[in-house]
Amino acid sequence: MSDQPVLDFSSGESDDGLSLANYAQRAYLEYALSVVKGRALPDVCDGQKPVQRRILYSMSRMGLGFSGNTAAKPVKSARVVGDVLGRFHPHGDQAAYDALVRMAQDFNQRYPLIDGQGNFGSRDGDGAAAMRYTEARLSRITSLLLDEIDEGTVDFIPNYDGSTQEPTQLPARLPFTLLNGASGIAVGLATEIPSHNLREVADACVALIKNPQLPEADLLALVPGPDYPGGGQIISTAGDIADAYRSGRGSLKVRARWKIEDLARGQWQLVVNELPPGVSTQRVLEEIEELTNPKVKAGKKALSQEQTQLKATVLAVLDTVRDESSKDAPVRLVFEPKTSKISQPELITTLLAHTSLETSAPINLTMIGLDGRPVQKSLRQMFEEWIAFRQATLTRRSRYRLDKVLDRIHILEGRHLVLLNIDEVIAIIRHSDEPKAALIARFNLSERQAEDILEIRLRQLARLEALKIEQELQSLREEQGKLEDILANPGSLKRLMVKEIEADAKQFADPRRTLIQAEKRAVAEVKVVDEPVTVVVSEKGWVRARTGHGHEAGSFAFKAGDGLYGTFECRTVDTLIVLGNNGRVYSVPVAALPGARGDGQPVTTLIELESGTQPAHYFAGPANATLLLSGSGGYGFLASVDNLVSRNKSGKSFLTLGEGETVCKPSHVANSSGSQSLAPATHVAVASVGGRILTFEISELKTMEKGGRGLLLIDLEPKDTLAGAAAYTRSIRLMGTGRGGKPREETLEIRSLNNARGLRARKGKAADLGFKPEIILRVE
Repeated sequence: MSDQPVLDFSSGESDDGLSLANYAQRAYLEYALSVVKGRALPDVCDGQKPVQRRILYSMSRMGLGFSGNTAAKPVKSARVVGDVLGRFHPHGDQAAYDALVRMAQDFNQRYPLIDGQGNFGSRDGDGAAAMRYTEARLSRITSLLLDEIDEGTVDFIPNYDGSTQEPTQLPARLPFTLLNGASGIAVGLATEIPSHNLREVADACVALIKNPQLPEADLLALVPGPDYPGGGQIISTAGDIADAYRSGRGSLKVRARWKIEDLARGQWQLVVNELPPGVSTQRVLEEIEELTNPKVKAGKKALSQEQTQLKATVLAVLDTVRDESSKDAPVRLVFEPKTSKISQPELITTLLAHTSLETSAPINLTMIGLDGRPVQKSLRQMFEEWIAFRQATLTRRSRYRLDKVLDRIHILEGRHLVLLNIDEVIAIIRHSDEPKAALIARFNLSERQAEDILEIRLRQLARLEALKIEQELQSLREEQGKLEDILANPGSLKRLMVKEIEADAKQFADPRRTLIQAEKRAVAEVKVVDEPVTVVVSEKGWVRARTGHGHEAGSFAFKAGDGLYGTFECRTVDTLIVLGNNGRVYSVPVAALPGARGDGQPVTTLIELESGTQPAHYFAGPANATLLLSGSGGYGFLASVDNLVSRNKSGKSFLTLGEGETVCKPSHVANSSGSQSLAPATHVAVASVGGRILTFEISELKTMEKGGRGLLLIDLEPKDTLAGAAAYTRSIRLMGTGRGGKPREETLEIRSLNNARGLRARKGKAADLGFKPEIILRVE
């Protein structure tokens, strides 16, 4: 037998080791945490990822910052990268250089931390030149991150090989997590923090320091939304922005900004000069090219109807587009209309609806918190944690400075004593074998004072020097009092924080670039001729539209094994609604349906069904048409076609079904206009498969704009199911299968229906039909 331990793969541990499952789990979690904390997520305290922090600290050590008002001379980026890799960040040089480049790009960072010389890329996706060609130095605003680093403000840890020390954080004087934002993907976590305006962030910090219970509305008034480097406009409502800030996650609607330039002879052109975040001029040009010169999709033989329609829509309003961006105008996209008679809003709406000139910008406030854990935070939590960090930093700085002041006072007091007894001190030094001990014994000095006196220069024994010592002592004692007050009095500490934040804001603040103004999303309206049309749907889901009304049902031909599901007389501006067997609803504009030639087109090619979902029922009509929707579980409600329309091909969940329930055929209640106009139904007839019928007033139902399960229509017997529900005024038709599988139907007039009258949710009355109902239809 082998002496090796046997590992149990299903249990936790054996006597001599870990199970493979536990080992893999532990190793993966350690790797994930390393990626999260060591690479991908910023710190709430200084807003930097580890590689960014190491680059800034390394450049500071190299003397690449500001000395007073004098900027350091830039050095080759390769030299910076080499120092970073050699001392702090033993990873690939390209990764470090990419991080350096990003910190120098003014179109990526609201407040660039590095001043780059040379080609550092463009917003169109052009990469930076190789590190051997570019040069870099720290920008002025970086002083807010690095100036206090040598004053005991943050902890230092050994670098990867223990040869030197590196800071765990930078002593940020402002919350750079919000100022420059961050973007990153870790293992199981991601972050997308937008940039903000420095003045607004500073004002919010001051307000929260003065009043920690500041109302949410007041905080959001100070920080109304992100301020992107490239400007643009946020069109989301204040409520949407507040929800994203409150939860730490959301999505904002953003769009480009433009101006209209008038030309000679009544001509004009649209000039886009600000783009949404993450959008480049090159991307917009590619989208325009795809719209005006579409390619046949893989697996298709020709352009789809949607592609053809979009091409015609864009070419009807747009003549040419060109990129006139330059050094003086970072963004200048010029769009010339087809003719000067094209309305300006029409061209603008078309471009916004079909290109990235209007898009969404995500918000995901995930970062490393004060406790060292990666957490998604609200805007308020970010401010509160940074304020707590800044208070701790100022406390540590004040204690460090107080120690320095007390040490200097101690030295100067010793010197002052020497100057008062200069002749005796000189005599002791000249004649004593142990002058240090003799001085300590004679004048009660400390060892440090005695050492300083023995090393003092003769020139410092002059009478003028005594005056300087007295003045410096007075100044230092005043500073000592202030520092002790800061450390002992929380109010003084808060006043100092506010004073420094306001001073920094005054020096570095700039105007907001991104306009915040709520607007409706641009929706391109395809112009459709409003004319009568008959929508024909087959049992297997093939659809087509035939011009006009009054067609005989027998005149429509179908594929072998297929038949007629129904015809709907409506108009080209109406909508075809498809109910999936899982309660999901899909919508297709009637104008987008194929013509009556041939057998039409499967409806599944016009919508995107979930796996395992099949179309169950259909209805075509105007937006104001009201339908009665129900499920086999006996529940139902009213909804209009407008409520059922979805902007996405993948539809939306609407009718909630229980386990094993199916969708019943929808019943047309009424609509106020159109050729298919019906008088509003007054009652509802409900039939069960078991042959029970119940009728009640339609006013007992409720309209549910967002869908749901609805109200109980009939109290079903065990194992019985709902065959359907129909709104009516005078009569209904029941259809089903009799003995031998023979189709049967029965029309019930008002007198018969009145016999089944009751209140909603009752059991109804048994009807002697001779067959099991499967479908119930409104006759009139």
